[in-house]
Amino acid sequence: MKRILAFFLVALTVSPALAESVPDLRTRTTGDDWETFLGPRTDGRSAEKIRTDWGKNGPRVVWFRKAGEGYSAPSTSRGRLFLFDRVGNEARLTALNSETGEELWQATYPTTYEDYFNYSNGPRATPLVENERVFILGVDGRLRAHHVVDGKLLWEVDTEKTYGVVQNFFGAGSTPVIEDDLLIVPIGGSPPKSPKILAGTVEGNGTGLVAFDKATGKERWRATDELASYASPVLTTIDGRRWGFAFMRGGLVGFNPANGKVDFQFPWRAKKLESVNAATPVVVDNHVFITESYGPGSALLRVAPGQADLVWKDPPRGKAMESHWATPIYHEGYVYGSSGESSGNARLQAVELKTGKIAWSEPGLRRSTLLYADGHFLVLSEYGQLYLVKASPDAYTLVAEHDFGVNAQKPAGDDSAVQSAAKTTVDARPAERPTLKFPAWNAPVLSHGYVYLRGKDQLICLDLAPTAK
Repeated sequence: MKRILAFFLVALTVSPALAESVPDLRTRTTGDDWETFLGPRTDGRSAEKIRTDWGKNGPRVVWFRKAGEGYSAPSTSRGRLFLFDRVGNEARLTALNSETGEELWQATYPTTYEDYFNYSNGPRATPLVENERVFILGVDGRLRAHHVVDGKLLWEVDTEKTYGVVQNFFGAGSTPVIEDDLLIVPIGGSPPKSPKILAGTVEGNGTGLVAFDKATGKERWRATDELASYASPVLTTIDGRRWGFAFMRGGLVGFNPANGKVDFQFPWRAKKLESVNAATPVVVDNHVFITESYGPGSALLRVAPGQADLVWKDPPRGKAMESHWATPIYHEGYVYGSSGESSGNARLQAVELKTGKIAWSEPGLRRSTLLYADGHFLVLSEYGQLYLVKASPDAYTLVAEHDFGVNAQKPAGDDSAVQSAAKTTVDARPAERPTLKFPAWNAPVLSHGYVYLRGKDQLICLDLAPTAK
């Protein structure tokens, strides 16, 4: 009997269904699918139009559903919504009809992950959808590919065992990205018998980034000794060349996504051991903006093959942007985002990209996540308040707001929207007002006029299409 390998890789025979087109369940013909973290262009921006007059009762609730543990944002594709969470000792991927909330299928696997700092034991990374496959990376490092129609497992890799990953402070949390036939994943493995990360001496083994064949799960290349962080890689084209940027535990890595060749590594990390880099890099032309909240703050780099030149960086005091985990969004020369490590000191800020100069700063919104659409930002506070803010560097201008928090008053007047929504909830709680409990840490998702918000134990679907009433 052959010795069982340390890694767990399941490559199943490809179903004939893979060659067929995936049935489209959508009834709306306008708008975009939101198939990965931060949307179609992985920048938190949507090209859709939205309704900006919310009325006294706020946006219409279409459906809502109980969610399990985790901080994973939902994704949508061809009328399906994919929710990744944890219930009990099982990680769970659920496919729903994105317009009605009707459950289509579930796929689960057992997990024993326990968070070092007693945060959620559920997944962090967003499901990534491409055509007939949906990819998930569990908080325990389990990398899986499922068929979008029926949830069938196509392949699986236990990256923790395969690459010697020492559990990070909050587990695995970066959403993978796709380049042609490659699935690129921040792994961050270490040599055998490495100490726990709390010891502060964990080293890499050349698997900071690993590319897998997206059809089979077989490794194609590996690169960098960096450990993984919680920021997701960004792929783009600059001056005709493909680039990848990964904000790893020790700083930014620029690489060629086709073969993993590293162009540069730019150190950027707080001195504090219990610190993370979690905001995804913001790429504008040949510039890359990075930000964190535990020490150095933000910096702007100008990149070229084989090099990265510093344009500006934050001073020790008066930092331009200190994003904890929420990725800032670029719009017309400025980056907008939530700055501050804690809820009490967080500010929503507009910062001029080329200089780092703060255009305006608005306190009191707590730590927030953003989505850009139609000249506005949808801003979701971690306590469930949803704000519509004009996308302008001139001033903080609040256009509309609605409180989905647990302490908010029930909407006045006709409650038919909530009554209607309750009929489509999976847990069928009659006429209950949907709420978002702390921590609502996922950025809003916009797809075909529907906005999806996730809090501690609930997922809510709103209708913000311009024709919505």
